[in-house]
Amino acid sequence: MMSNAILMALVPVFFVLLLGYAAGKLHVVDNLHVDALNALVMDFALPASLFAATASASRREMIEQVPLFLVLGVTMLLLYLAWYFAARRLSKLSQSEASLQALTIGFPNLAGVGLPIMTSVVGPTGTVPVAVALAAGSILISPLTLIVAEMGAAKARGEEMAARQILTAVRRAITKPVVLAPALGIVFSLSDVSLDALAHASLALIGSSAAGVALFLTGAILSAQSFRLDWKIGAATVASDIVRPLLAVAVILVLPIAQDAAKTAILLAAVPSGFFGILFAVNYRLDSARVGSMVIASTAFSVPTLAIVIALLFPH
Repeated sequence: MMSNAILMALVPVFFVLLLGYAAGKLHVVDNLHVDALNALVMDFALPASLFAATASASRREMIEQVPLFLVLGVTMLLLYLAWYFAARRLSKLSQSEASLQALTIGFPNLAGVGLPIMTSVVGPTGTVPVAVALAAGSILISPLTLIVAEMGAAKARGEEMAARQILTAVRRAITKPVVLAPALGIVFSLSDVSLDALAHASLALIGSSAAGVALFLTGAILSAQSFRLDWKIGAATVASDIVRPLLAVAVILVLPIAQDAAKTAILLAAVPSGFFGILFAVNYRLDSARVGSMVIASTAFSVPTLAIVIALLFPH
C-alpha cells in the first residue's frame, strides 16, 4: 500500500519530466529557445495558480503558514549563503557564478516538482504551502541572486554598480508575476476578503496547467544542457537532496512548528534543485552547463530520496 502511494506521487511527476526531456532531445520542441513556454509557466499559469490558492485561503489558514514561511526561508537562505561563500573561497568562482550555483542548490524546484508532489501526497490543499514556500524563496534569495548577477555584469563592463542600479535589480526581481502573485494572494487572504467564485474559476482554468507545463518545461530545459559529472556536481547533489531537508529538520528544532507543517516543510525541502539558475545563467551569458548538470543530477538522485522522505513522513 505504501509503495503504491509513493509510486502515485512520484511516477506522474517524472513521467512528464522525461516527456519534456525526450521532446527536447528529439527536437519535437525547441529546447534552446524556451521563452514562450517559460512565459506561459512563470508569467501566467503558475502566478494564476498561486494567487488562486493563497487568496482562497482564510486568514486563519494563512497565519498558520507563517512558521512554514520562516522555516523554509531560513533553510534556503542558510544553504544559499553557505554554498556561495564555499564556491567563492574553494572554487574561486566569480560572484555571479557562485550566486547562480547557490540559487540552484538553495531554491528547490517547487513549481515543477514540489507542486505536483504536494497535491498528490496531501491533496488540493497542498497548493497553499507550495505557494508560501515559493514566495519565501522568491522574496529572499531570487532578488539577492539578481543583485549579485547585475553587479557582476556591471563589473565585467568596467562599471561601478550604483545604488540606483541595485534598486532597479531589486525592483525587477520582486515585480515578476511569480513573485507578486503569491505575495498579493497572501495579502488578499490576510485581509479576510473572500475570492469571488467566478474569479477563482477563471484563475483555476489557466492555473491548472501550471504543474504539468512546468515539469515539461524543466525536462525540455535539461535536455539542452550538456551533462558532466565530477566531485563538485556530486557535492551539489548531496547539498540539494540530503543536506537541504536535514537543514530544514535542524531549523525546525530551533523554530518549532506544528507536526503537519513540519512534515510539509521537510518534504518541500527535499524537492530537487530548481531551474531558475539555468535561466539566469543564460540571461547573463554565464556557464549554464555546470548549473544544468547540478539540476540533472539532483533531479535523478531525488527519485530515491523523495521516496524515502514520503515513506517516513506520510506512512498512510
